[in-house]
Amino acid sequence: MSEESRRESWGPYPLILAGAVVGVLVMIFLDPRWGGFALGGLVMVAAALRFSGYGGQLAVRSKKTDVTTLVGFGFVLVLISLLLDNNELKALILSLFAR
Repeated sequence: MSEESRRESWGPYPLILAGAVVGVLVMIFLDPRWGGFALGGLVMVAAALRFSGYGGQLAVRSKKTDVTTLVGFGFVLVLISLLLDNNELKALILSLFAR
């Protein structure tokens, strides 16, 4: 395997991994809201990269399954990070599910 094809097989995986480490460190040392928001955004960037064809090591399943799972997980992370310490937004979302 040549150096060029080995580099291509990894694709954006090191970038996503480094961003995830930074997001977790921000959650631990600075602010859980911003860390969760950054981590959720990073997961959605991974979904966009997978959708555009830069899969590399991110390509485990079919493209449709990967993109759907990554977008859903990223959206939930961003939503949960926005809900931390925000009682007004919690009340608004809970009112949507109330009868």
